[in-house]
Amino acid sequence: MTGHEKQIVVGIDGSESSKTALHWAIRQAKLTGAAVDAVLAWRYPSTYGLAPMAGSEIDLEGDARKALIDSLNEVSALEPDVKVRPLVIEGHPAEVLVGAAKDADLLVVGSRGHGAFTSAMTGSVSIACVLHSHCPVLVVRDSQS
Repeated sequence: MTGHEKQIVVGIDGSESSKTALHWAIRQAKLTGAAVDAVLAWRYPSTYGLAPMAGSEIDLEGDARKALIDSLNEVSALEPDVKVRPLVIEGHPAEVLVGAAKDADLLVVGSRGHGAFTSAMTGSVSIACVLHSHCPVLVVRDSQS
């Protein structure tokens, strides 16, 4: 693929598995000269608006942005020469990641995140990414999976 910047998309949700995936993606980007798009998807809870929520100022997008920055601060300093773009996008995590990786060279996800539905080995988001992505997908297992 000549003429375009190599791109690795990695899904982040603040879990240890996603931090392991971020670390792997950054190391791979260093080896291949790629940029990394660190993507955190957020969405309103399905019950949002049905009942009063405690506190008058709820900033779900801001909370997501903070979680992403916290993850990046933990991991991205390991390879300061790698270009890492933080992206916070509203939507279902699998749909957001597949969309963000549409023109990417690789999509990297952790094997288990903070999602509510997981199988014994791999989470529902990682399975959906494997099934629907337009690029290769690497599912990284952390030491606790």
